[in-house]
Amino acid sequence: MKADVRDAVRAFLIEHADTEFIEMVWPDMNGVIRGKWLPVAEIDKLAPGGQRLPHSTYALDIFSQDTDVAGVAQKVGDPDGLASPLLHTLRPMLWSHRPAAQCLMTLTDANWEGPSPYDPRAALARVTQRFAAAGLRPVVAPELEFYLVDGEAAPGGHVQPPLGAGGLRLESGQAYLLDVQRHFEPLLSEIEAAAEMLGATTTGFLAEFGPGQFEANLNHVDDALIAADRAVALRRAVRGVARKHGMDACFMAKPYGEEVGSGQHFHVSVLDAAGANIFSGDDDETPNRALSGAIGGVLARMPESTLGFAPHFNSYRRLRPGAFAPSSAAWGVDNRNVAVRVPTAAGGGARLEHRVAGSDANPYIALALILAAMLEGIDTDIAPGPPAAGATPPEGAGVLPGDWGEAIRAFESSEFISAALGPEFARVYAAMKRQEADGFAARVSDVEHIVTARMI
Repeated sequence: MKADVRDAVRAFLIEHADTEFIEMVWPDMNGVIRGKWLPVAEIDKLAPGGQRLPHSTYALDIFSQDTDVAGVAQKVGDPDGLASPLLHTLRPMLWSHRPAAQCLMTLTDANWEGPSPYDPRAALARVTQRFAAAGLRPVVAPELEFYLVDGEAAPGGHVQPPLGAGGLRLESGQAYLLDVQRHFEPLLSEIEAAAEMLGATTTGFLAEFGPGQFEANLNHVDDALIAADRAVALRRAVRGVARKHGMDACFMAKPYGEEVGSGQHFHVSVLDAAGANIFSGDDDETPNRALSGAIGGVLARMPESTLGFAPHFNSYRRLRPGAFAPSSAAWGVDNRNVAVRVPTAAGGGARLEHRVAGSDANPYIALALILAAMLEGIDTDIAPGPPAAGATPPEGAGVLPGDWGEAIRAFESSEFISAALGPEFARVYAAMKRQEADGFAARVSDVEHIVTARMI
């Protein structure tokens, strides 16, 4: 084990002497956590190269099947990559029944010549390197919405809201209701503590519109990779603590057809080499040149990027007019109806809020696409067009893909996507989504059975 890794691990185990094992985790292209348990007695295997894992693990589809058409598994012998720990993520897991810690891992190729081309974190790293080359540094604060759901599914396997005060099941909207938030306060406080222990400090939770729906905001950080790492850590804390309490957490974009969906918003500003916010202008409501270009860039690339923000069939149930989520590539000042909101265009807090991604999106992929489009817009002064007034998008605003298939086609034909994520990553991601779509299309839904029964 390298000396710096050995010293960091030893220091951790001295501080947390009761730790019995470490969960080595890899978020795949879908954001699904995969990994291995490592007993403390085998801690040397945490060193770079101490663990091997097939590159194809990143490209398993949502059903955990190899993406055969991509040719990264059986056709080439399913080769291993060498795992390296991200030591800043070696943290205790407060929800574990046994004392345990987790550590995010990345894969390189077998010769240490570069990161795995299928690693979503590496895709984001390549984009942040382009910012660094320009003397710029993104500042990112993620927001994550989710539903707490009953630990037992409803008839038919669907999720159902948890029990509220008095043992009554939550069935209606709860926006900002303190009584609802107070009822879940012990669980929310435990989530907050677990997330903070993982390095993902939140600014608190609030009750959102849907029954059992909550929002958590993470502190801003001037490192997009760390911001995405924290978003992953927050998800793990939410789900781990919920399950400990006999509930579960649902990160579907639209778990209930008649309720609002769950988004994953990103507040982004950009610092120059001197640490000044390049988006800071003289007027709260008038973006300066840099912010205007960044808005124009993300709007211009939004339709072809949508698959990264809305990766599943269910995602497109959320992106519909009147559903408190954007359906067009429009922007506005302090306007929550649009895809890109500008809370303020002046001072140190000048930033944009990208509101398209659902809670089901992989934060590394979503951020990579957002930042790549922002940088393109800043570099080329892409005009964003006029802001939206209310819920009506301005004339000429781009329309987001209306369904999964349209989004896949736009994604896989885009040169921007290939450049932003890397051509091999983009190719395999699109192939995986096509395989998932084919698998989904082969499944007969309960609605089809109902309709057919009525026709007979």
